Formats: sequence, structure tokens, C-alpha cells
Amino acid sequence: MTPDMKAKYEAFAQVYNDTEQYPHLADVAFALGIAYQTARNYATTLRRLFEGGQDVPQLVNRKQIELQQLAQSERGDNGFKPVLPGFALKKTSSQIGPDGELQKEWVQQTKAPGEEFEVPEGHKIKGVSALLDASGRVMQQWVKTKEGEFDLETTVELLKTAFADLESTYTPVPAPQASADSLLTLLPCADWHIGLYTWAREVGEEWNLEKAERVIGDAAVDAINRSPISAVGVILGGGDLLHADNSQNRTAKSGNALDVDGRYPACIQAAGRIKVRAIEAALARCERVIVRILPGNHDEHTAHAIAYFLSAWFRNEPRVTVDLDPGLFFWHRFGKVMLGATHGHATKMEKMPMVMAHRRAEDWGQTRFRYVHGFHIHHRSKVATEGEGVVCESHQAPCPQDAWHFGEGFLSGRSIQTITYHRDYGEVSRARVAILEAA
Repeated sequence: MTPDMKAKYEAFAQVYNDTEQYPHLADVAFALGIAYQTARNYATTLRRLFEGGQDVPQLVNRKQIELQQLAQSERGDNGFKPVLPGFALKKTSSQIGPDGELQKEWVQQTKAPGEEFEVPEGHKIKGVSALLDASGRVMQQWVKTKEGEFDLETTVELLKTAFADLESTYTPVPAPQASADSLLTLLPCADWHIGLYTWAREVGEEWNLEKAERVIGDAAVDAINRSPISAVGVILGGGDLLHADNSQNRTAKSGNALDVDGRYPACIQAAGRIKVRAIEAALARCERVIVRILPGNHDEHTAHAIAYFLSAWFRNEPRVTVDLDPGLFFWHRFGKVMLGATHGHATKMEKMPMVMAHRRAEDWGQTRFRYVHGFHIHHRSKVATEGEGVVCESHQAPCPQDAWHFGEGFLSGRSIQTITYHRDYGEVSRARVAILEAA
């Protein structure tokens, strides 16, 4: 605090604390020639600085003094006869004779105010109104309360108290006994379409929510278990984790009807359970696990919800990192290996090398082996090779074709696979689980 400012505060405090000559804050403001609001700001700042331990004058508790003076006046302690019990002085009058002598005086009494107001139990203050005089002093005040209003602070305290003794039941998955520090294993989760329904007489295979959770979940765990123990595991959701993004069971842009088995919440729960299985399987094979859920054209909203669900589920697992980036691209550098991914409904896979080179120029310059993973088209393909600087490939989906794709004559195999990369030599192995119609 500058010396000039400190001098101003000391001058204000000297006048403010003289309650006999300046009983109200409005009198202090008038005496100093400043606005009433400025005087209030001075008083508030001085109290805060003093409570913080700074070398500033201490202000008297003017409000308490005013209340004490008011109580004395109401009781008649300042020269009048005691008022009746339960009453307070409202008005004093006197009659002066022609020679200035006091001929008589009288007082007017009114019912005394009640005790200090307390908010009733179960209520919350909704608003406060005040009637001020010309000097800005409060003459009357009204407090409005509302029953049953949600009180966030009270609710938080109640929750803290209720769960104070609760211990987490989550047991961290033991890390593998040995790890290969130079390996990263990727599980590209390609277009799982949880909730898809197919009719065997229409597409050749019966597929429903219960079967999807069992078959896809088992295949993902099988692929991970057949992969080498690695330093890093990446569970990459490639988009279209769910077949429908809401309970309307239609595509977001075109409004096409979707064949869905089960209610939307049931599909979300099944998708969450499968992801948890895959992550826990990866924890048993990898020292640490990175999780990223990319949105697709079938789950633009649900993908983010699943990501936050997984982040909360594994909040006590230090070996799991859930990437909550809401964007459409995934990038990761591991030694001389650069990985990129997108679903493919917005940016096509053949454009990804250019996107990688421009947006991740530093990673591009420090890597030798670059891979882009695409999804969306449900079949295996490669559109760029290592000769062009980036290997771009799309992945098979594990689910069968729905009625529309089957009727259009699309053909594709079904599988789930992991890909393992060496930080200095690029891709070194794959573990592929083929999904057959009889599964």
C-alpha cells in the first residue's frame, strides 16, 4: 500500500471511529466530502486488510454500536421513563413556554420489534428488499424465503457427511510382471454399433444387444490376451460405438430409420461394460493404458458421454489415462512411431497424411514410421503406403451388416485385432480374432 493511500485510510478510520460525533456512515461520508458508496467501499476494504494482517487501522463495529444505541433508546434509557413491557419509543414531543421553559413532554409508544430474524428450517432466502432514506440508510427491510428450494451448499455438506466413511471398492488391476519398454499395443475399436439388430431371415444372421456384448467383448479380450506384454496400451474407439445416438433410432443428418435392439440407456450400459472389459484386459498386459473415444456419425453425442463415464470409472486407477479431447482426430507419438486416427465421416482417410504433416509437423519431423487408422467403411483397405510416408488403413467391423447395407450388396469380413509397434522399428506384430457368423 502506498503512503498516500495509507494516509487516506487513516483519515477515514479516524472519522469513522468517532461514533459520538458521526454516529452513522452517512455522516462520515458527508464530513469527508465523499459519496456514501465510496465510504462503504473504504470501510469494507479496511476490514478486509485488517483481518488479513496488514498494518491498517481497525474500524469499530458501527453496526453493533448502532444496534446498542437503538436498543437503549427503545427502552427509554436515554432520559425518558421506561416504556411499557413489549413496547418501544416511537416518538417524543415537548411543549415550550413563552419564556423557553419546558412546560410538558410526552412520548408515543409502539409495539417493540421482535427478535433477530432467522431463516426457518427447510427454507432458503429468495430475495431481500430495503427502504432507504435520503442518506442511504436502511429504514425498513423485507426478507423473502421459499420452502423446498434446492440449496447446493447444504446438499454438498450432506453428501460429504453421508459418504465420509465410505471406502472405494475398486481394486486396481495388477501390472504385468514383466514389460517390454519398447512396445506399444493398439486396439482399434472399429464400428462396434452396439444396439444393432438384424433378423436372420433378412440378412442371414440374428444379432442383438446381448449377443453383441458377449461376442465383441470376448473377441476384444482374446485379441489383447494374445498380444505381447507392452509398456503402453491404447484403447482407441474409432467411432460408431453405438448404432443409434438417442432413443429416436434415426441417423442424425438424414433421419434414416435404424434397426435397434433395446432401449437407448440399455445400449449405453452395454457399451460401457464392453469398454471396461477391454481396458481391464489391457491393464493386465500393459504398464499403462491410454483410452480415447472418437465420435462417429452414429454416436456424435454418446461418444463423449462414454468417455466421461470411463474417466469416472477409472478415476482411482493411476495406470489409466482417459483422453477427453472432444475433437475428431487422435494423435500419439511413441519413439519413432507416429499414430493418427479419425472415424472417416468428416475427413476422408486419403487426406489424413496431409492433415498429419501440417497439424503435427514437429511429431512428423521426429518420427520415421507413421500410421493412420480409419473406420466408417466397415472393411479392410489401404489407401496410402509407407512409400508415401504414411500407412493408412481402415478396419473391419465386428458386427454384421444391417438390412440396408445387406440389401445394397456390401461385402466385408468381420474381425477385431491388436497391432503392436516397436518404438524404433514400427509395426512388429498383430493379433487378429476373426468373428464368424456362427459365433
